[in-house]
Amino acid sequence: MGQLISKFLGHVLPGIIRPLHALWNEVIGFLFIVFAVVAAFYVFRAVRNFDGDIEGLVHIVFPALFGLVMGYFGVSSFLRARKISRS
Repeated sequence: MGQLISKFLGHVLPGIIRPLHALWNEVIGFLFIVFAVVAAFYVFRAVRNFDGDIEGLVHIVFPALFGLVMGYFGVSSFLRARKISRS
């Protein structure tokens, strides 16, 4: 009986784990994209209020870098999910 259950799980689990892995990457990618969009709004507001001082420049550069990194992670996570679902 144990051997039958082992065979069953050996056939069923890969079919369940692969879509869950792809879904996990899509959810994480969505969260990263949301962070990037929020950072873009913050950068847009900081650019509008820019007075030419160093503090204003810092309020533009750091969120812009954060947004770029989050955008990269989001896109790469979606690409990884696509690669998992195609294999």
